[in-house]
Amino acid sequence: MNAIARLIDALNEGFGRLIAPLLAVITLIVIYDIAMRFFIGRPSDWAFDVTKMLFGAHFMLMAAFGLRHHAHVEVDVLKRLLSRRKQAALEILGYLIFFVPFIWMLLTFGWAFFERSISRGETTYGMVAIPVYPVKAVIVVAAALMLLQAIAIVIRAVQAMGEEERA
Repeated sequence: MNAIARLIDALNEGFGRLIAPLLAVITLIVIYDIAMRFFIGRPSDWAFDVTKMLFGAHFMLMAAFGLRHHAHVEVDVLKRLLSRRKQAALEILGYLIFFVPFIWMLLTFGWAFFERSISRGETTYGMVAIPVYPVKAVIVVAAALMLLQAIAIVIRAVQAMGEEERA
């Protein structure tokens, strides 16, 4: 089980490190658009739509990486007063009751959202018609990565409960 958790961690670590530099690309596009406004007096037709879509993709795809590194908000005020076994049990319950149903909805509705977009050939409404379905596919990919990371966290919590039992 620990090997599965490590494999999931490695997947999300690698994917996060791959996606992180996308922020530099977004920044370069914004700088380009600002330069176009300053020197030519007119922004580009595509930069706003592209930066909006890339930032959304970046945010979604980095969520599992953030979950892996505990970069999310947790209410530790009461949790840290509990034993490690009770913390692990609370973590398991929290993921099973709140996280998994939310991710399941994100996967289900995200897939329908993506399918509808690709079947209609959905594009942006700007001067340049940029396809939208790749960004909507990101919802499904991000949800799957977050679900995998939740599985790794639950595996570790179950192991922690077992270790404290043996101690």
